[in-house]
Amino acid sequence: MTGSRSYHHGDLRRAVMAAALEVIAADGPAAISLRDLARRAGVSHAAPAHHFKDRAGLLTAIAADGYGLLADALADVPCESPDALRELGVRYVRFAVDHPAHFEVMHRPHLHHPDDPELVAARDRAWRLLSGGVDALPAAGRGPDARTAALAAWSLAHGFATLHLNGGIGGSEGVEPTELFRRMAELIFVEPTTGE
Repeated sequence: MTGSRSYHHGDLRRAVMAAALEVIAADGPAAISLRDLARRAGVSHAAPAHHFKDRAGLLTAIAADGYGLLADALADVPCESPDALRELGVRYVRFAVDHPAHFEVMHRPHLHHPDDPELVAARDRAWRLLSGGVDALPAAGRGPDARTAALAAWSLAHGFATLHLNGGIGGSEGVEPTELFRRMAELIFVEPTTGE
């Protein structure tokens, strides 16, 4: 890419973020350099700093973008459905598989500014949607502490997604990760039976 490419307002920000996501997917977030991203985008080395200030600012924007994408992926799951919690987990795993670079940055708060208002708003929206599946469970299924139940469900989906992305789930060749997660979740998220 050459420096003669012209960008409309806002395109440079997107171009730098896209280049950063490619670098993260290939080599991890430690490989991010604003100077290298400027070269990849074909702009002056100062241009990315104008939009993001520094490396942490860029990673903050990526994390906020990731939480926004995650929230969008969760938004149309009907929380009144008894299968809502399982479906939210499946969507979470699908997001991680489709957006591994976002996923990695989102969950490494030491890399970004975790108190950034845009990031906080996007993260809170995603958490509210994830927690909505717990609200659909019968009281016997979620116990007295809905927040702990939501954390348990999120830990299951997050742990599975992380294991999958890191190659830690062996023997599942040929099985779509979301299908494997769905099967696993069906073993755990079963409706409680009533006694006779």
